[in-house]
Amino acid sequence: MYGALLAFKNYNIVKGITGSPWAGFKHFQYFFEGPYFWLILKNTLGISLYGLLVGFPIPIIFALALNEIGRASFKKFVQLVTYAPHFISTVIVVSMLSLLLGPQVGVVNNLLAAFGFEKINFIGEPAYFKSLVVWSDVWQNAGYGAIIYLAALAGIDPTLYEAAKVDGASRWQKIIHVDIPGILPTIIILLILGVGNIMSVGFEKVYLLQNSMNADSSEIIATYVYRAGLLNGNVSYATAVGLFNSVCNLILLVSVNSLAKRVTKNSLW
Repeated sequence: MYGALLAFKNYNIVKGITGSPWAGFKHFQYFFEGPYFWLILKNTLGISLYGLLVGFPIPIIFALALNEIGRASFKKFVQLVTYAPHFISTVIVVSMLSLLLGPQVGVVNNLLAAFGFEKINFIGEPAYFKSLVVWSDVWQNAGYGAIIYLAALAGIDPTLYEAAKVDGASRWQKIIHVDIPGILPTIIILLILGVGNIMSVGFEKVYLLQNSMNADSSEIIATYVYRAGLLNGNVSYATAVGLFNSVCNLILLVSVNSLAKRVTKNSLW
């Protein structure tokens, strides 16, 4: 928190944090009135909300489906295949995307050309950028994210399933009336945490996929801080933008936590 003072000072490396002159809200004002503020805010929220809407329910659905598999060997095989991508480096994932979707040597474009269709520059087109980031994250993290829900499902009282079986409940009815209520507190907690990080889009993958052609869709707060603040040596400006991002996340976290506590009685605190 001491380093947050940089956002309100004209930092001089020789004078240090305490010795640097105060700048007030100059850096914040420059950021808010800058030509890129609304663009990077729109891109950051667009990727985050897209990722939350798509990436949040898929691990839940996958965990519920995996929980219904009775054959232990097949279940372990599916778990291994779906968990493994989480441990792949982001650089490797981006390289795989380039090999699959590249405009010249990409496998997908070669298939399109073989069937008489025109090649598409998936990585260079701004319209495809958000989908590339979000769906590659889903592929990489959905299996690993399901672990928490599988653990919550394992903690459900077995007598509830026995009672549902006696009542003649179908498999679908067991999922609706036993499984989902059993993991609902976990879902609420993870949703609160997800909304609390909605302004924090992963830097590595976006930066590696970013180029001059898709910049209108790929420039987010994290990459903007890196380019405009750190590469140019303007530490105070970079800190101000980062602090704005953190404050927005804090407000979202507190607001969603209060709403969840009021509606569902489940919350972080």
